[in-house]
Amino acid sequence: MLANIVTSGWDWTLFVVAILLFLAADLGVFHRKAHVVSFREALAWSALWFALALVFGVWIAPIMATGWTHVERDEFITGYIIELALSMDNVFVMAVIFSYFAVPLQLQHRVLFWGILGALIMRGVMIGLGAAVINEFNFFLYILGVVLLYTGIKMVLSKAEEDIHPEKNIFIRGARRFFPVSPGFDGSRFTTTMNGRFALTPLALVLVTVETTDLIFAVDSIPAIFGVTTNPFIVFTSNVFAILGLRSLYFVLAGAIAFFRYLKAGLSIVLCFIGVKMLIAKWVHIETKLSLIIVASIILTSILMSVAAAKVNEKREDVTAKDDDEDGANN
Repeated sequence: MLANIVTSGWDWTLFVVAILLFLAADLGVFHRKAHVVSFREALAWSALWFALALVFGVWIAPIMATGWTHVERDEFITGYIIELALSMDNVFVMAVIFSYFAVPLQLQHRVLFWGILGALIMRGVMIGLGAAVINEFNFFLYILGVVLLYTGIKMVLSKAEEDIHPEKNIFIRGARRFFPVSPGFDGSRFTTTMNGRFALTPLALVLVTVETTDLIFAVDSIPAIFGVTTNPFIVFTSNVFAILGLRSLYFVLAGAIAFFRYLKAGLSIVLCFIGVKMLIAKWVHIETKLSLIIVASIILTSILMSVAAAKVNEKREDVTAKDDDEDGANN
């Protein structure tokens, strides 16, 4: 059964138009020229998107959607936190992709912008189909629960870098087969001319890789939020805010991967928890607020453990370097 909130076509239209206006302002005003996004700029944008998500869930959505109560608010926040945390894992995969293609720093934001725009469309379609199937066949939730359990276990046993092989990507191979690809980048363009013919630039291949990778992540993240709520408006809006914050989050976290070594383990526990919650929902009801507390606690604990471990290793490296210097001086 879907959550008891009522939304009209106008609610959906207003939300989508507002998001498109934000995106247009982002690319056309704030990032018209390709440049290296600084840590301070990325942190400011991350804080802005986080604040907008909370404002929407707490104040704006109750005005738009009839029946939006504290329960729906908690569902939105829980879903948003889950999607945002899973996006953090996506950040590290993006770093691997950019490193593989040697994408210049000043071009990375443009790729992420168009990649996220495509992700919004793909996830919108997947959410619509998922909500329709669940509304018609409620047992599908149990299938999603099993998928989440499997994904959670697989996540903790594998490394993100091992799952990303751009050279094996079927869409990349298809693009290379049907279109010539220039040997180097042509500024921020996705297409160029080579020997008087139309050709793709390596940046276009990066975009294809980002899009297909996000599709894989969506298969994990969308079932997770359906474990929190089955209302498509909550699922879609929380997904959108998490994805919109992904670009700035990338530039905040990409250089600090070592500080999040236990995040993957935390995310796997979250996915397993949501999967179990879906499987036992018929017999055991877990309140949304309790789910929010559990999910937030797991993610926060994994981040704090990661930071603590990174600092310990940093001190050990400093001590080792100091000992090596002393040994060299004595010799």
